[in-house]
Amino acid sequence: MILVSFSDGFSSHRLGFVIDSYVVDLQSAFEDLKHSFDFSIAYFPSTMLEFLRLGSAGMNTAHTIVEHIQESLDSSKSYIRSLSNLTLLSPIPNPPSMRDGYAFRQHVETARRNRGLEMIPEFDEIPIFYFTNHQAVTGPGEVNVQKMHLGNLDFELECAIVIGKEGRNISAEDADDYIAGYTIMNDWSARVLQMHEMKLNLGPAKGKDFATSLGPYLVTKDELELYKVNKDGQPGDFYNLTMKAFVNGQHVSTGNVTDMTWSFAQIIERASYGVTLYPGDVIGSGTCGTGCFLELNGSKVFEQPWWLKPGDVVECEIEMLGKLTNVIKYVEV
Repeated sequence: MILVSFSDGFSSHRLGFVIDSYVVDLQSAFEDLKHSFDFSIAYFPSTMLEFLRLGSAGMNTAHTIVEHIQESLDSSKSYIRSLSNLTLLSPIPNPPSMRDGYAFRQHVETARRNRGLEMIPEFDEIPIFYFTNHQAVTGPGEVNVQKMHLGNLDFELECAIVIGKEGRNISAEDADDYIAGYTIMNDWSARVLQMHEMKLNLGPAKGKDFATSLGPYLVTKDELELYKVNKDGQPGDFYNLTMKAFVNGQHVSTGNVTDMTWSFAQIIERASYGVTLYPGDVIGSGTCGTGCFLELNGSKVFEQPWWLKPGDVVECEIEMLGKLTNVIKYVEV
């Protein structure tokens, strides 16, 4: 399924799935169809987070609705809406938590080399991550920034997962069963703020906490089955999905999800050690190789260093996951 959270001008947050150029409101479709099917749930929620908390019962019900509507799409139904008339939000606008990984060796190695540093051996020992601000999530559209954010403002092209069921001390061999789906992440970064604060060796905070964009879709694993690859016997699924980024129409970055050194399953194993992961929790892959201006500028890819400014359009694209388009908007305080 290709799931979305959307606003229609009347409701601020609804849950649907995409079919062709339409979005089907899942709660409304459920109400229309519940007398014709023996659904295992009595009520279907209107938001992504509530839906994920239903676990497999909710997911199975949604699959049944999708299969039925795909067989006989009737666009006259009130719960089937034109995609062009809706505003897409982050697929999970209010995640309970949000972690971001560091899984692409090329990005880590190149960024360190550009600073005159050797590759850090601990990269191969643990799948590291940090917590970012789950209350500052945006979807497609404008991203508001203030004056200090414009100090070397950067994008980061990433893939992310959303957790689909509660778990603790999850093994990497079982971890993919806990993934509800995949989406695109743009981890916006104010590099001047970030570099200043990281001299204190406590990790990024104000350089990252103002915005993270997710979207446009949450794509379930069944949609990606043909792209799955086995990687050197590592636990966890890897996917051969091309990643690209464009700034004002110029192609600046290319990567592939399969280039992750650590699988999402391995990151889940690390993240869930001694703590509980909950439905709706988001985990990012970290930046792919070439996936940000910090790396590209350090490698002298452009004649002059390139940083984002108000009005710039940033498009992050991952094969099968869609294109996440954002516009930088300066906000006076």
